[in-house]
Amino acid sequence: MIARHPKREDIRLDAVLTALGNPIRLAAVRTIAVGGEHPCCDVLPQIPKSTMTHHWRALRDSGVVWQRHIGREYRLELRREDLDSRFPGLLDSILGPLVSDPLTQETIAEYDRSRQGARA
Repeated sequence: MIARHPKREDIRLDAVLTALGNPIRLAAVRTIAVGGEHPCCDVLPQIPKSTMTHHWRALRDSGVVWQRHIGREYRLELRREDLDSRFPGLLDSILGPLVSDPLTQETIAEYDRSRQGARA
């Protein structure tokens, strides 16, 4: 399957907002934004792979993330430069308030607990 990554000039605001309109995807984007490029399997690993595949597709097809195949894994990277160029301040406006959003915080806390358990 060939990944669909829109060109910078083809990224649409409605597609980005739709992709970010899900708490799981918001938590994933926040994680990638804070920690940089991640293997797909390391972002919210407590959520089934089949579910996350759906979310990765939504984020990739909307232009929010780059998804690259390297060896035996897929890696995700936030398209911050492209999004900031197309929609200045949008990412900061969306990601900043996530600190106080209870549902997203709960998802992120589950992710953090699973990462700590994996390290032990």
